[in-house]
Amino acid sequence: MVKPSRKLKKTLLILGVTGAVYLCFRYLLPLVIPFLIAYVFALSLRPTALWIEKKTRFIIKGRVISIPLAAIGGVEIIIFMIAFGILLYVGGRKLFMEARLLLQNLPMILEGMNQWLMDNCFFAERFLKLPDGYMVEVVRDIILGGQTAIKSRIMPFLMVNSMTIVKWIVQATVIIIILLIATVLSLQEMDDIRERRDNSMFRFEYAMLGRRLATVGSAWLKTQAAIMMFTMIVCSTGLFFLGNPYFILFGIGIGLLDALPIFGTGTVFIPWALFSMINKNWKYGIGLVVIYIICYFLREVMEAKIMGGKVGLTPLETLASMYVGLQLFGLLGFILGPIGLLIVEDIVEVYEGWCCYDGKETVDPEE
Repeated sequence: MVKPSRKLKKTLLILGVTGAVYLCFRYLLPLVIPFLIAYVFALSLRPTALWIEKKTRFIIKGRVISIPLAAIGGVEIIIFMIAFGILLYVGGRKLFMEARLLLQNLPMILEGMNQWLMDNCFFAERFLKLPDGYMVEVVRDIILGGQTAIKSRIMPFLMVNSMTIVKWIVQATVIIIILLIATVLSLQEMDDIRERRDNSMFRFEYAMLGRRLATVGSAWLKTQAAIMMFTMIVCSTGLFFLGNPYFILFGIGIGLLDALPIFGTGTVFIPWALFSMINKNWKYGIGLVVIYIICYFLREVMEAKIMGGKVGLTPLETLASMYVGLQLFGLLGFILGPIGLLIVEDIVEVYEGWCCYDGKETVDPEE
């Protein structure tokens, strides 16, 4: 029997590793991801918890007494939640003021939109030589028909999906509670977890996977946070110079929308710019186009180049892996794609000599 060639062995190895990584991401990861997140949170809390634990030690009858790390971690989580709530309150107050101003001006805005629509209907009637009021009636019928369709569908949708929404809220609440408890327990048992990991026969694989998860996860979070922050700043600054009174509210909203891959800043800026130019507000429309172009190139450059440089992938490899991850795993695929590609590359590189060597015996990669 003819032995398979080295090229065929490597091809089978790549296919096998890729399939195993895909199956783990598809079926195993959803079961353990809350505990992975909890472990990461525990790692971030551990330095300050250890410092507090050492500073609060005292001796009673020759025994060293200290505050448990779990209790310190729980207090840290509570303090973090309070600080986050204060930040939301301060920021939300400013957003509420702009939202109230928007609601106060809403009748005037709607009146302006109605006047714009009427002017364009009259223009279309004159241009197409239609009877007076014909286009107005057509548009009115379209709007009324849309309202009727929405009303007729929204109630059945709410009735069908109300229990699903309640179930989702309950599940999200349970997951958050489990996440907080797992964070405290991981902080308390971290030394035991590390000892079991180091004594495991799969310690090499654990170290490799942990290194890649930490590298790519940290790079992705930092990159996305930086992109969202810069997008909010660029949008708010641009709208401020254009004289928009809701520049902070719109800037934050557009920045959050840009974080969603399906939408992006173009969903807002392109129709907004076209609407302004149709109304012959050329300066405002061109300004919106400039803001959109800056945000677009900002995301493309930072997402591909900066993240690719941090994780060791080229910009094209990063972009391709993120697209494939998006198609396979949805929104989470933006981070799973690069992680999966790096894991496949690492495992294939490590086990290539072991599996694809043509000699009689090879050495285990772990040894």
